Amino acid sequence: MLFKILLNYLVGYINIEIEGYYIERFMNTCMKNDIFLWGIKRKMLTMLFAKIGADDLEKAKQIAEKHQCKITVKSQKGVPFLIEKYKKRKSFFIALLILGVALFTLSKFVWNIEIHGTEKIDINEIYEEVKESGLKIGMLKKSVKVEEIVNKIRLARSDIAWIGIELKGTNAVIKVVEAEEKPEIIDENEFSNIVASKDGEIVKVIAQNGTVMVEAGEQVKKGDILIAGWMEGQHTDKYYVNSNGSAKAKIKYSLTEKVEKNEVIREPTGNTEKRYSIKFNNFRLNLYKRLSKFDKYDTESTSKKLTLFSNFYIPVEFIKTTNNELNEITKPHNYNEAKEIGEKIIEEKVYKLLMGDIIDKNTEINEFEDYYNIIVTYDVVEEIGVKEKIK
Repeated sequence: MLFKILLNYLVGYINIEIEGYYIERFMNTCMKNDIFLWGIKRKMLTMLFAKIGADDLEKAKQIAEKHQCKITVKSQKGVPFLIEKYKKRKSFFIALLILGVALFTLSKFVWNIEIHGTEKIDINEIYEEVKESGLKIGMLKKSVKVEEIVNKIRLARSDIAWIGIELKGTNAVIKVVEAEEKPEIIDENEFSNIVASKDGEIVKVIAQNGTVMVEAGEQVKKGDILIAGWMEGQHTDKYYVNSNGSAKAKIKYSLTEKVEKNEVIREPTGNTEKRYSIKFNNFRLNLYKRLSKFDKYDTESTSKKLTLFSNFYIPVEFIKTTNNELNEITKPHNYNEAKEIGEKIIEEKVYKLLMGDIIDKNTEINEFEDYYNIIVTYDVVEEIGVKEKIK
């Protein structure tokens, strides 16, 4: 049946209305004469709608006349009628032809680049790296040397474990697997020292294996040996070991924050205006004439690339720009307020940076003509010992 419906669409079919008291007899006679009716919908006892092949319409009319029924043509569908409708409109077919050629030509280029798998790495870094390596929007797909680009990026970046590029339609899909930083693993049978990972003042050193080289209160530099990978006894000569232990030191961290004496706060008023643009590859057409009516505002932009199918992008991008009006208020800060504001901002930053326990904090404020400079210094006790193989 499906084949018959498809065939009738190709050769043309007609939506008809059948009216009369002997509709069932009409339909039975049509079936006996191999006249195919489908999409039958009864409106009332004496009327129904159906679809019929164009070649069967005259036969059906003759049968309807015998059974005192009337057939009314409601509409004509299918390829022949479509061609008949547009055969005098040459411009339509020319436009259709131009569109087909244009789409075929556009399909040969890359019009979008998608990047997946980045969490720690900035996606814009990968995008720039890809461009420098030879993949750009607007280039021919056959000119994209995927293997060469992948190898260049892998060699240039140690933070990427794997990268793959797949061309789908006019879309270049880039998948990235980030490399995990792993500390150097030293075999238990190899000799090692424990050295300082940063500068600081030693608080406590405990050695389970090896010889302690520093004392509490001693200043050390990054790379200094804290626990040496050797041991020596009263009755034994010096021998090497895989050192093991803990080394804690006091580290100073200083963070600075600038606080204006007269802080300008920008508050949204709730008034907005929307602007629209169309971007054709690198050419942008603004669909507005005048500048913003707001004196002070911030701008948000969203864009959407035009696609015909899931991975068939074309070089047309619709851009929506929203201007949000702002009202500027000047808020003065005195010495104590500036100190409180600066310390609060620094405190929010510092807990993301520090890896140990804070044992002391000192705040220094320098006053200038227009602002206060807040400097907060933290004393932090943390583990600074790391293993280093003896070479």
